[in-house]
Parts: sequence; C-alpha cells; structure tokens
Amino acid sequence: MSILKRPAYCIFVGVLLIRLVVLTRLTGSAFLFPVRGDMHFYDDWAQRILRGQLTDHVAFYGLPLYAYLLAAIYKLAGYGPFVPGLLQATLDAATAVIVYQIGLCVFPPARAVPPAHDGIALNFVRRHRGQVIGMAAALGWAFFLPAQAYAVILMPTVWLVAVFWFVLWRIVQSKFAPGALAAFAYGALLGFVAMGVATILFLLPLLLAAILVRPARSAVRPLPAKTAAIALLFIGVAAGSAPCWIHNYFVARDPVVLSAHGGVNFWVGNNPLATGYPRFPPGLHAGQEMMLKDSINVAEKRAGHELKRSEVSAFWSAKARDYIRHQFGQWLSLLATKVKNFWNAFQYDDISMITALREHGVLFPGLRFGIVAALAIPGMIIACRGFARSRWVAAAVLLQMASLLPVFITERYRLAAVPGLLLFAAFGLSILWEGCALLRPRLALVYLALLAASTIFVAWPVRDRSLWALDTYNSGWQAFESGDLPLAEKKLQLAYAYVPENAETNFALGNLRLAQGQNAEARSYYLATLRLDPTHEGSYNNLGILALQEKHWNVAVNLFRKALEQDPREAKTYYLLAQAYFNGGDVQRASTEIGEALRLDPARSDFRDLHDRIEAATAASSQ
Repeated sequence: MSILKRPAYCIFVGVLLIRLVVLTRLTGSAFLFPVRGDMHFYDDWAQRILRGQLTDHVAFYGLPLYAYLLAAIYKLAGYGPFVPGLLQATLDAATAVIVYQIGLCVFPPARAVPPAHDGIALNFVRRHRGQVIGMAAALGWAFFLPAQAYAVILMPTVWLVAVFWFVLWRIVQSKFAPGALAAFAYGALLGFVAMGVATILFLLPLLLAAILVRPARSAVRPLPAKTAAIALLFIGVAAGSAPCWIHNYFVARDPVVLSAHGGVNFWVGNNPLATGYPRFPPGLHAGQEMMLKDSINVAEKRAGHELKRSEVSAFWSAKARDYIRHQFGQWLSLLATKVKNFWNAFQYDDISMITALREHGVLFPGLRFGIVAALAIPGMIIACRGFARSRWVAAAVLLQMASLLPVFITERYRLAAVPGLLLFAAFGLSILWEGCALLRPRLALVYLALLAASTIFVAWPVRDRSLWALDTYNSGWQAFESGDLPLAEKKLQLAYAYVPENAETNFALGNLRLAQGQNAEARSYYLATLRLDPTHEGSYNNLGILALQEKHWNVAVNLFRKALEQDPREAKTYYLLAQAYFNGGDVQRASTEIGEALRLDPARSDFRDLHDRIEAATAASSQ
C-alpha cells in the first residue's frame, strides 16, 4: 500500500506505533504512577470519585472533566495509568491526521514549473504541496518532544489539542458558514472540553468569524440564519458545560461557571513578582494541589472565616486587578514578556516530565519548541499573504497565545499551538527550496531574512537562574520519591547552586538529609526554608517530627501548632499533634486533637489506632 494512496491511514498507524513504543517504555520506568504534582492531583481526585465521593458539595476548585474521565476509565478497565495512556496515544495519532488534513485544505497544488527548470522532485512537491506539507507537519508532531511526553502521561493536554485542531479543520475545509445545528454542535463540544481545559473557549472568536464572514449555505434569509447560528453556538457552550455550572450553582450553591481556581491563577500571572511563567508569590507553593490548598487558607485567614470558593476566587482576582490598576505600566511590560515567553525557545515544563522522560530514554529524540517556532514565523508571514485559508490557522495560533496572556506560559499550555506552527514551518522550508531551485533569489532572501529575525527573537536568552533550576529541582524530587537518593543528591545540589535562596529547594534538601539519617543537616535546611518562607507548613511539620523523635514534646507541640496555623484542615498534623500531647502526658488535649483528625479523615487506620490508645489511657486514669 503506497503512502500516497492512503496517507491518512499511514500517518495514523505510524504515529500510533511511535506513541505505543513511548508508552511501553514509560511502563518500564519509575514515572508511570504519579506521586506528586498535577498528575497526582488528577489521579487522586479520580480515585476519590471511584470511592463514591462524587462531590464535596463545594464549587469545583480545579477543572473536573479529566478527573471524572479517569475515574470512568478506572471503573471500566481497572486502576492504572496504562489504559488512559493508550487512549491518549490513539487520540494523539488522530491529531497528526487532522494536521495532515489541514495541510491539504490550506495549501493547494501549484502549477508545474517550466521545462527549463523541470525536476522530478520539485514538480512532485508542487503538484502535491498540501500533502507534502501536511505529511511533514504530521511527522514533526510525531517526534515533537512535548507531544510525545504529554500523549502518555496523566494530563488533559492531549484532549485539548485534538479538539482544538479538529474544530479548526472543520472551519478551514468548508467554504460556507456553519449552520445552526453545526454551530450548536461546535459550541457543545467546546463547552464540554472547557470543563477540562478552559482555554478551548478562545476558539469561539474563530467560529463567530466563520459564521459572520462566510456565506450561508442557503441564500434565502442569510441574516436570520446567521443570527440563529450565533445564538445556538452560545447555547451549545452552555449545554456542553452544564455538568459544571449545574453542580456549582445548584449542588454547591455557589455562582461559579466552571471552576473557582481562575482567581488564583490570575494572581499568579499578574502580581509584582510575576515573570510571565508560573512564579508563585509568597504564601503559595508550587504544584496544583498545594497551590489550591494554600490559596484557600490564605484567603480564609485574611477574611477570618470560611469562604465559598467563589469568594476565594474573588479575593485573588481583586489582588490581581489592584496590581494592574496601580502598576499599569509594569503590567504592560509583563504582558509583552508573556508574548516573548510564548515564542521563546526556553522550555518551562512546570511538571518537568519532558526532561525526566528524555533523560531516562522513554522519549525518542525529536524537535523542541524553539526550532519549530523559529521556522514557523517566516512561514506564517509568507503563507498569510498568499493563502487565504492559512489565516485561519494563524488566527488559531494567536488565539491560543492570547488565552495564556491573562495567566502565564508553560510548555503544556502552548503545546496546542504547535500543530499550526509545524504546518507553517513545513511551508516555509518548501518555499525556501522552491526559491533556490527556481533561481528566485528574492524569495529565498526574504525568507532567510525573516528566518534570521525570528531566530533572534525565539532564541533570546532567559537569564533568570531560578527558571533554569526548575528541571533539576523537579528531577531531584522525582529521584527522591523513586528512592534514587544519589541521583536526588546530584540534581538537588545543582538546583541549590542555581538558587540557594529558594525555599522549596532547601526543603527538598532537608527531606533528602532526613531520609539519609542526617537529622542535624535536615534541621538546618528546614530552618533555612522557614527563614525564606515563614509560612512553610511542611518545614514546621518535619521539624515537629524531628522533635518527636528526640522526645522534645513541648517543642513538637509548638511546631505542629505553627503548621496548623498555615493549614487548619490538615488531618495528619492533628494526628501528630495528638501524638505529641499523648507522649507528653496531656491525654485530654491528645483526645481532642485525634478527634479532629478523625473528623477530617475518618478512614485512616493509624488515626483510629492512636484514638483507641488514648481512650484506653483515659479509661485507665479514671479508675
């Protein structure tokens, strides 16, 4: 079977085989089961759903679709990340086919070159320009490093990318405006996916433009038809996202449309210390689970009482708006920095899975964002002048960039723009080849000048040492949690060399020293953490555990009390506090604290065991 006769089939099978090899390698590594970060956040949420905790009766504080999808897969196929990874690998292969199909639609064949310039290869490429560009872009997607990683790990990114470019493909391939039913279907699809990744809603302007600009299929009463299509588009969005807003408004009784965590994301992306990447200001710690928990605690401490999730979101949004209002010039500079970050070659992977999987031989060698962006920018500029449909692709790329400007730039968020960039990169290279082969130096020189400018722009150096420390810090944590202490030592020491004043790096080194039995050094790192971040709950807890081991009961009590000031909902801290009181002979207070621990987490057997011991001691003392 020739690839030219069945190109879409061959692309799907080829990319799927590559993804399956990556998934197979992942199963043999230490990274299959998530133990921390956003992957653990979704996995843990899915397991709670499986145990029957369908809702906690408060508004969603984190987009819920992916967690419920994982729970459904676990219910049908049994617990484990392999089946979700297999489904995502298949979906990602379908994305490669969609990229190829968009290439066919956007870049039509060109006429053959004159006989004087005839060449088999050149004429073939010109006659099959859309196919060649689409295949090259699909091949680039197959070996694009972030796409390889996110196709097989427990993250919703793949689902966003597939739906994003499927909708764009449907827009590009049609000459007519979407009808009423099609508009409703697109709206419902975007609304549904928005429950997993809300940036998909930034495709709505493209759908509106398609409805307004393109002719209706029927020339009879086009204006009422377009009006109906626009109305049904938004009705579809509301219908698709209905599980979220119905839960929030009627079950949680909180006016939140999708998720209330948008406020804290807005603050992380817009504050005096923001860098355009997710740099967490004081009081908030890295990782989605920790950040969300911290954001609730800080807002409630400031208010002095419990808050609804919408009120927590409003607290952080107000802080961000206040910063923008009073530091408008600085904020405009930050906005420009985010645009630069979006195109920059620097890879800010906030969960550091790309580097970890590459270093452990899970991923195939492949492309990075920088080279794709540098090649894509000149291709996009030239394509938009000569190919009208390519403007839809460029608009989709720019809308994805715009969706990130209110918050921050990470590798997984900008991944949705890459299929379009790969198409423009392939087109630009074909233009360069044609210019050289046909002896058209002006065309080649224009492309090379644009390429030089884009390369300088994309390769502009990132000098913030803390950004370069991210991968080594996360790799050190991953090595520590997998039991590879020598590798953890190497990575964390390198991160410390980059930013010795970083609280999380000091905390990680403290945990490493604790695991190595070097309690004195562990204590020094924990104290350094608290000097840098006096609200660091983990350091108070671990210093309290050291005090328990050394039988300094009163010191332990004070440290656990400090930890509870940071997070009064942490059940294990109440358990440890109860231990400190019990060992110090204060049975009554121990009983109170273990009761609170059981109230927060009644399923823990170690909590119940301590409760029984305290009750027995209470009974013995009363006799």
